[in-house]
Amino acid sequence: MIKRNLAILIFDGVEVLDFAGPFEVFAVTSELNNYEPFNVFLVAEAKGSFKAVNGLKVISDYGIEDCPHPDILVVPGGIGTRNQMNNQSLITWIKSIYEQAELVMSVCTGTRLLAKAGLLDGLEITTHHEAYDELRQLVPTALVNEQKRFIDRGKILTTGGISAGLDGSMYIVAKLLGTEIAQKTATYMEYNWQPNQKLSIY
Repeated sequence: MIKRNLAILIFDGVEVLDFAGPFEVFAVTSELNNYEPFNVFLVAEAKGSFKAVNGLKVISDYGIEDCPHPDILVVPGGIGTRNQMNNQSLITWIKSIYEQAELVMSVCTGTRLLAKAGLLDGLEITTHHEAYDELRQLVPTALVNEQKRFIDRGKILTTGGISAGLDGSMYIVAKLLGTEIAQKTATYMEYNWQPNQKLSIY
């Protein structure tokens, strides 16, 4: 089994479940399988403490200059994306990671950052239901699908709002490691995972 570096981006104003949900899915998957599948860590523009939505404090493991190169990058949403979408150093980093990564997943309004990095042009995508119209303005060439919980475009996977990040993460576990391993994770988490829920795959 190839161990993948899995980075989850954090910043001030990040939505808690957007990053904590995927962290739980990927970390538990690794724990239940001898810590072989994933090396899960939090990365921010600089190493330090950040305040998520509603005040939860969280500390990054790495800054973007010193983190292990991610094979998988998770870009969560939250009110903080309104500021970070104009953070050129972070946007440039996301784009550089995409060029070499196996997969980049956005959760909720993390799509704002992927849009600014030019990674969503011409794709079918989804996001939080309150950001559909904004995303259409950010990426006029994209097709924003309001019916799908997550959409897999090969190297880019976008999910709907907040809790949809759990489903996108479970989908990635199943895609990379198989349904049996994904089901073991869901059972441990007591999560009612639906492998065949609404999604688009290309």
